[in-house]
Amino acid sequence: MSSDKLSIDHFLAGYGRFGVNLGLSRIETLLGCLGNPQDRVPIVHVAGTNGKGSVCAYVASVLTAAGYRVGRYTSPHLLTWNERICINQQPITDEALWHHLRTVAAAIDPNSETPTQFEVFTAAAWSYFAAEAVDIAVIEVGLGGRLDATNVCSDPLVTAVVSLSREHWQRLGPTLTHIAREKAGILKSGRPVVMGPLPMEADGVVRQRALELGCPLYEVTPAQITASGQWRSGLDEVIDYESGLLGEHQRVNSGIAIAILQLLQKQGWQISTVAIQKGMAATGWPGRLQWLTWQGQQLLIDGAHNPAAAQMLRRYVDSLPQPVTWLMGMLATKDHQDIFEALLHPGDTLHIVPVPGHQTAEPTDLAQLAQEVCPELAGCYTHDTFGVGLTAFEEADGKTKVLCGSLYLIGDFLTRFN
Repeated sequence: MSSDKLSIDHFLAGYGRFGVNLGLSRIETLLGCLGNPQDRVPIVHVAGTNGKGSVCAYVASVLTAAGYRVGRYTSPHLLTWNERICINQQPITDEALWHHLRTVAAAIDPNSETPTQFEVFTAAAWSYFAAEAVDIAVIEVGLGGRLDATNVCSDPLVTAVVSLSREHWQRLGPTLTHIAREKAGILKSGRPVVMGPLPMEADGVVRQRALELGCPLYEVTPAQITASGQWRSGLDEVIDYESGLLGEHQRVNSGIAIAILQLLQKQGWQISTVAIQKGMAATGWPGRLQWLTWQGQQLLIDGAHNPAAAQMLRRYVDSLPQPVTWLMGMLATKDHQDIFEALLHPGDTLHIVPVPGHQTAEPTDLAQLAQEVCPELAGCYTHDTFGVGLTAFEEADGKTKVLCGSLYLIGDFLTRFN
């Protein structure tokens, strides 16, 4: 790793001690000291439990294909912080990132409450996009929506709520209704909102908030599959396209992206059908249903860090040769039982490792739970380190091999073999 990247990591770690502290007062104060760069950047704002990163990737890819200068802000990253801030799919350089982080740090009022790490980094993204005069930025919510540091633009071009399930309930509230209220907090008066299929109680919350704010609401259902195997979706104009991302769940995510793009067309953005088809097919999103050749073997990697994502992964894996050999590690804060229930089938083999450098769940505890959830596993093994687990996984039998359970684990794997 370069000295610049080590310095960036060290700089950001200094703000990490302030943890997750939802609220808009600190970021609004900070952006005010920077001259409110967010007000100079037209945005598409995307919230959701799962799929919001894919939607951002689709929209940014198409807008790039249409000839625009497109900022994209997403989280978390797999390998480096730079991945979170992109223009036309190119991550910010170390030099530019350092410049904007220092600019943000210099603007922090020492007499005010210190901003969190995510707030500092988000402010750097706004600073960069404004300085580079992007035509448009596609912004992914970090956590929740209403009090997220990205929720500082009063007039987004389009907002979207992609999906909703019970994750981060410790911070967002105990029920889907509570969580939906937080996600719906990104809706702004009179601005169009695209909504994917949501659980009934969440659906009602988003609809009610849209009604209160006078937001035109556009519902998206999964894209249809054509006789030729392409997907078909759209609001007024229906478009046939191919997706660059794998998985049946992308029928919803890609449909939401196309709805967003068609709403931008209505607002005067020049986005041709050809650009939509080209951009959708060219979309990439590392670490999500991604096939790699590793040690001469085909390996599927996917974050699958919550129950809904695990269900999507299992649906895809069910189309592959069985049985499955899993290599998994999870953070201590995740819903381990629900994830195991979604992923594990009789005859599967499971290898469990710690997630390096993070608040990991103990492999022995996970192994006990996995065997309670699925007593018919062909084997369940724990390993003291990720490296030892990888060696055992490489030597294991299994017609399909999958590495999953945490995006941090995927990032560590890619770092080792990049």
